Amino acid sequence: MANTTDFDPSFTMNFASAAAVAGTTSTFTSTVTTNGIINGKFVTTLAAQTNAASPTVDWSTGLAFNALLPNQCCTLVFGQNAAGLLKLIQGPVIACAIGVTTTVGALINDPQFPTPPADFLPLAYTIVRTAPSAAPWIPGTGSWTASGVSASVFQNVGYLPARPQAS
Repeated sequence: MANTTDFDPSFTMNFASAAAVAGTTSTFTSTVTTNGIINGKFVTTLAAQTNAASPTVDWSTGLAFNALLPNQCCTLVFGQNAAGLLKLIQGPVIACAIGVTTTVGALINDPQFPTPPADFLPLAYTIVRTAPSAAPWIPGTGSWTASGVSASVFQNVGYLPARPQAS
């Protein structure tokens, strides 16, 4: 029998890839129902989503998201709470290299993950960057295809890795 002192009671993990992608405009789309654990307890599943409205408030802070100004980037993590509701959290906004007109610049430093709240099961993340000509872009309402905005392919996760995949 395993030593129970080695078990982490705060274990949080998603057991099914939601196959999440950016939906149309600012929405979230997935094709698989989630299956996970938050703090050792099974969660209510989140059914596949088709162009579901992205949350407009950061689940970790309870505040509106920080806008990305030109030549900035951040990591956005989509997830769910134990009740099976779609949630979104935003990492720190950092500077990117200056791009050219509508073309985003390279990353200067790797974007960081936000600190997830206790009631959060990560499903997927993306890194969003803005170009010099981009209008301020706000997660949850800004279009994924807005001029001068680039969102990386969603990375579906079982749990958050040590750092985001930057390329």
